[in-house]
Parts: sequence; C-alpha cells; structure tokens
Amino acid sequence: MNCIIIDDEATARMIISQLCSNVPSLNVLEEFPNAMQAIKYLNQNEVDLIFLDIHMPDFTGFDFIETLKNPPKIVLTTSDPNFAIQAFEYDCIVDYLVKPITLERFKKAIDKAESIKETTAKPVSKSENVETSSGNDLYVNIDRRLIKIDIPSIYLVEAKGDYIQVKTEDKNYTVHSTLKKIEDKLPDDLFLKVHRSYIINVKKIIDIEDNSVLIKKDVIPVSRSNRPELMKRLNLL
Repeated sequence: MNCIIIDDEATARMIISQLCSNVPSLNVLEEFPNAMQAIKYLNQNEVDLIFLDIHMPDFTGFDFIETLKNPPKIVLTTSDPNFAIQAFEYDCIVDYLVKPITLERFKKAIDKAESIKETTAKPVSKSENVETSSGNDLYVNIDRRLIKIDIPSIYLVEAKGDYIQVKTEDKNYTVHSTLKKIEDKLPDDLFLKVHRSYIINVKKIIDIEDNSVLIKKDVIPVSRSNRPELMKRLNLL
C-alpha cells in the first residue's frame, strides 16, 4: 500500500517511517509536517493509506479529513487517547494508535487496513448541522431549530472558523458547520467553491475582475486553481 505520513513533529514522523519499514507491503511516498502541504500533494496524487496525527497547528487531523472528498484509509497516530470515539464516526478511519506505538500494535493496524476494501464514503461528522430535503430546500440547525432555506436564494457561503455564514436574498444565517459539508449538499449546476473560504451561486455573479467576483455588494476572491472552472461555467460570448 502506498502511504503518506502527516505529523508536525519530526521525531514522530521518523518513528512512523521506521515502523513502516518493518512492513514489506507499505511504501512511504512522502512525509508532511502539516495538513496543508498534504492536501496540495493529494490534489495531484493518490494514496492507499494515511498515517495522521490529530493535534497539529492551525489544522487538526479531523479538519484535514473534512477537506477530503473521497478519503483513503486513515490510521490516526496520536498521544491523545480522548478522541477514539469521535474518530470511529468517520468511515475512512480504520484504527487509532496511541503513542508510543509498538511494532506489534502497528502491524495489527496494517492488517486491519489491508482487510478493509477501498471505500469512497464521505466522512460522517457527529455534529451535522446541515441537512438536505427534497426539491430546492436546505435545512440548517440553528439554536436547536431546523430552519428551511430556499437553495436558489443562496448567493454566498463563507467559512468563518468553526462556523459558516449562509447569505440569501432575504436573510443571513450563521451555522455551526463546515464549508465541505454544505458544499456536498448544494447542487453543482448552481454553486461553485471559488476559494477555500467561499462558495458562490454562479447565477448571482454581477461582475468579474481579475481574481475576484462581485455578488450583491460582496467582493469574493477567486483562487488561481478555481478560476478555470469558474470560467467554464460562464456563458461567454
């Protein structure tokens, strides 16, 4: 299995790499000190297995998993035993290894990973606050109430830390959720993620200039990697 290692501590990466060298079926392709570098790599490459630390600066292991559309198998490697229950709410996580990791325990995790067929299931989070309905409705959980939003009325979704702001023609909603979760709920023909923090309704665009778009009074940045897809969506003369 081709694998990568993600851990902010160099010593921890070295130990995992040494453990991998004792398992002939494992091929370590790369090691990364943070999740962002790994995301860039995975945008261009496929792997079978990821060894992932939970506690990393800026971007936790769980945040990282949420960014993956079709995550490979993942083995968590951490010094913190307190997230085991949360971890197994994700279909892609096959084992939870608490440091220090013995070779015997490591091999059991690999045996488990090899016995599981490839999955393309999306990660399932415990705190799902965005739910779909039939037709053009989207329900969001705000203060223990399910609020119905007309999907075509949404013109912008913006990530704000642990929350997202959903802007509609009539009202704005702040929801405890992630951009990835709502992206999966929105129809592809209307919505496009143009930046790591923004999803726009392409039908609501007023103006495009350089690397930004204007919707209502909001100027939204467009990342270089997402600009080609945006231009494909437009009905250009």
